[in-house]
Amino acid sequence: MFKTTALAATFALAMGGSAFAQSNSGGGNNSQSEGLVNVTLGDVVVSQIAQDLNVDVSQIPVTVEVPVGVAANVCDVTANVLASDKKTDEGATCDASSSSQALTQVVQKQMKSQQ
Repeated sequence: MFKTTALAATFALAMGGSAFAQSNSGGGNNSQSEGLVNVTLGDVVVSQIAQDLNVDVSQIPVTVEVPVGVAANVCDVTANVLASDKKTDEGATCDASSSSQALTQVVQKQMKSQQ
């Protein structure tokens, strides 16, 4: 029993690792980073993030690129829908209906990179 479970776990890790090794060398829209979703931040979300970061609302970007899991959480959309949308020429986009610690961290990193 243990050997079967260990073998299955090893196989799953090996297959998962190969997915990370794939590159986005094919055609299509490469303006959006692979694995990221463009999230539009509404006024309420921008205000919350500005308060969390103790900065002026005008310093918060209107859109950010975040991982699919973060986007699914703050946009109240399933990750499957976003992953499917990523395959279109426009890529995946959504409107944030709430904030999260992960979203705030992404916004903070983007703000620092633009300074």
